[in-house]
Amino acid sequence: MMKTLLAALLMIATVAPASAATPLHVVFDTDMGNDVDDALALAMLHALASRGEVKLLAVTVSKDNPWAAEYVRMVDEYYGRGNIPVGIVHDGKTPEDGLYVRQVCELHGRRPDKAAVSDAVELLRRTLAAEPDGAVTLIQVGFSTNLARLLESAPDHYSNLSGMELVKTKVRLLTVMAGNFAAAKPEYNVMTDVPAAAKLFATWPTNIYFSGFEVGEAILFPAASIEHDFPANNPVAEAYRVYQKMPYDRPTWDLTTVVFDLRPDGGYFDLSPPGNVMVSPDGSTSFQPSAQGKRYFLSVNPTQVARVREACVWLASQPK
Repeated sequence: MMKTLLAALLMIATVAPASAATPLHVVFDTDMGNDVDDALALAMLHALASRGEVKLLAVTVSKDNPWAAEYVRMVDEYYGRGNIPVGIVHDGKTPEDGLYVRQVCELHGRRPDKAAVSDAVELLRRTLAAEPDGAVTLIQVGFSTNLARLLESAPDHYSNLSGMELVKTKVRLLTVMAGNFAAAKPEYNVMTDVPAAAKLFATWPTNIYFSGFEVGEAILFPAASIEHDFPANNPVAEAYRVYQKMPYDRPTWDLTTVVFDLRPDGGYFDLSPPGNVMVSPDGSTSFQPSAQGKRYFLSVNPTQVARVREACVWLASQPK
């Protein structure tokens, strides 16, 4: 009985709101469809929106596949937020269908609706221009294509600011799932669009917080949660089931970015000193400490691994 009570109290503490402050205004940029952790991260954002901690302003897709955007629209509708605008990259990377976005959409009788989806950079500019100065948190869990193009964008009818100036004015910080800071190895999100990653990491004007490959690899999302905690018709659980043969535990790469953004002072992660992140032609990354740097990377110890996993499971499986 005592163990059960302690476990319940720990779960409550794990996901308790840091404050009753204004919800965090979030734009989520994802390569939805290449791995299933993107879907789980989006489910977490909807759970946090239901708790009043997040206002999900827009979702932009860096995977150049119309089923990816349609799947995002379906998930948003499932959680009661079908009015969230969705944008998609054009002339981007990974145009193939992948292992779950088309499959789950077709399971529900859906087909891509191009008229309902904006160009990603146009949507980013429109969204940022409408927000108060310094109000927006950006979470990027895919390729850097969309955000690098945002930096290069010219003034338009949404704002007379260049992309760089728009970001400086409207964005408070950026968190990305990218890089590998434990080994000099290429990382998928970086190597898929190396020029975009190099540009973003070198020139983005606000702080960037990196949740590297090694962080998500250390924290596995349990198949048991998919099997027992999600309703049968939940499109995120459906995606997990079709992505690989069940049961399997999947790294929480993209989910960790959401936990950090909402609980930066919660002790879930350790943070490097400031510095700069360099990108090699093969897609590997290196960190160079610098007192003037605006780049940081996360790390986790065994105690933090358990806490982050519990937060991910609890939030991703929260009922709509």
